[in-house]
Amino acid sequence: MQKTGTATLPLHYGKAPRWLFSRMVALSREIMIALVTGFGTAEVLRRLSDPYWFQALGCVLGFDWHSSGLTTTVTGALKEGIKDIEGDLGIFVAGGKGKTARKTPEQVVNYADKHSFDPSPLIYASRMSARVDNTAVQDGYQLYHRVFISTFKGEWAVVQQGMNPDNKKARRYHWLGEAVKDFVIDPHKAICSEKRHRTLNMVALESEGARKISVALSKEVPEKIIKEAKTISHLSLPERHNVTIWDIDLKRLYKILAKTYERQPDNFESLLGIEGVGPKTIRALSLISELIYDRPPNYRDPARFSFAHGGKDGTPFPVDRKTYDKTIEIMKNAIQSAKIGNTEKIEAIKRLNKYLQPAL
Repeated sequence: MQKTGTATLPLHYGKAPRWLFSRMVALSREIMIALVTGFGTAEVLRRLSDPYWFQALGCVLGFDWHSSGLTTTVTGALKEGIKDIEGDLGIFVAGGKGKTARKTPEQVVNYADKHSFDPSPLIYASRMSARVDNTAVQDGYQLYHRVFISTFKGEWAVVQQGMNPDNKKARRYHWLGEAVKDFVIDPHKAICSEKRHRTLNMVALESEGARKISVALSKEVPEKIIKEAKTISHLSLPERHNVTIWDIDLKRLYKILAKTYERQPDNFESLLGIEGVGPKTIRALSLISELIYDRPPNYRDPARFSFAHGGKDGTPFPVDRKTYDKTIEIMKNAIQSAKIGNTEKIEAIKRLNKYLQPAL
């Protein structure tokens, strides 16, 4: 995906006022109905996984284009907007911010029970996408928001966001299920960030050697790995490493390796899915892979394009409530007209889409 530019703006705080969020919910509902009616559920997922389209949607809904809060507020409005018509649309939204993100599997199961589909593949996809973005891609951003959008046919997309406590910036991760051939080989649809960072990228294609060695190490007797880890302390590490042997708690590493040794994972994806295998374990294994076995991981930041963050400050202008309400009314009328055979307005909405596609 082509990088088009960077904007640098101050970070502001706050949340969408109730009068605005209620309108965002109402307009989101009509937009989702129009999209599903005109394009189908699979296309809705493709668009939400496109960072340019998602950002444009936030603008259409009246949220500040440059705010990190756009992610949480837009997905929240989408979830609230369709919460009573999922059965008619054939699509649902699970997850959210903070504690709600951890309820994603539970919410998926609830929809599965109500609409009779197998939730297991979706729960796995949700869990692995979070594992990859928190553990396999170590870019300094800790996930705090995760939304899983799925159809009853098993199609899915993920929009999740992390926060860097040092620079107080956010980074958004987009996934599209149909585009994921392998969870641990360049699986992202896109990653949006204001700037790039030094990143341990264990899901890069070039990290295959490090992944294989990490799996092999996880299946070894723990004592052997700890012995090798201790030898690293005698080496002079290059500056580009964002971790050294002194960052590794060998006692904790031993406990995790005892668990991986017992499990004997078949591949890196299986290793990543073991409870307790977190960023520090992966960093330790990648370090040993490189310095002992000469299998370096990739340190390329997979962020694809830049966006900056600010707040709800009326930029470029305050939301015109009267115009917003008129837009909702027009959308409702267009949907109603389509239902009775008048598709002219829906076709006009379709044509608008070409202006939202970025030049690649």
